[in-house]
Amino acid sequence: MNFQQAVMTVLKDKYADFNGRATRSEYWWYTLFAFVLGIVLGILNIKILTGLVGLALLVPNIAVGVRRLHDTGRSGWMLLLALIPLIGSLVLIYFFVQESKEDNQYGPRQ
Repeated sequence: MNFQQAVMTVLKDKYADFNGRATRSEYWWYTLFAFVLGIVLGILNIKILTGLVGLALLVPNIAVGVRRLHDTGRSGWMLLLALIPLIGSLVLIYFFVQESKEDNQYGPRQ
């Protein structure tokens, strides 16, 4: 999956879809898109636009994270680890970089 396909999949096809799986490439290309967009909006320093974009991307950010956890064979509830300062984020990054598991309860391997 390339950059454009990943962004379009997350924002258009699976905007609020918390079911199924997301491959590593889908997750990381979309994360790169959101990160770069955040930097650009920070440079532009238009607070209302930055806030609106942040709200618009909140649901797909959570959804793709849940689907990525599903792809590694974990429950989407593990995303709540992000609430633990530093350690939670590091654990989630470890989960997100792992290879896809074989077919599991969340669907077949993509």
